[in-house]
Amino acid sequence: MYDFIMAEDSELWDVICDGPFVPMKTADEGTTTVPKMRKYHISACQSAKEIWEALQTAHEGTTQVKESEIDMLTTVYELFRIKDDKSIQDMHTRFTSIINEIHSLGEIIPRNKLVRKILSVLPSSWESKVNAIIKAKDLQKLTR
Repeated sequence: MYDFIMAEDSELWDVICDGPFVPMKTADEGTTTVPKMRKYHISACQSAKEIWEALQTAHEGTTQVKESEIDMLTTVYELFRIKDDKSIQDMHTRFTSIINEIHSLGEIIPRNKLVRKILSVLPSSWESKVNAIIKAKDLQKLTR
């Protein structure tokens, strides 16, 4: 009984993922078509380690993809500037989003570097405030 329910659930999940038609791929040098297998079908895994690796790859991507994302986000971080028509709050929201994405991929940028970056992109109208912050704080020891 449970096997029937599980099979029915699996078939329903296939329809949800693929739609009403089974995705096909060409095989045998283009002479026949066969159903596409799902890349990360857990039921095909033989061990807990295989399941873990399949889930990890499905949700986090391969190491190469992750490194590419880190490189791209690092470039976005390095080129970050305040947009003329945006508020300081908008700038902070964009900056925080970039930093959170980098952090979610396992890269940590030290807080003092983040503060220096923000201070360096503020508009010239903020110059006196930036100078006061730099003089008042040792940015190397900044923790909050």
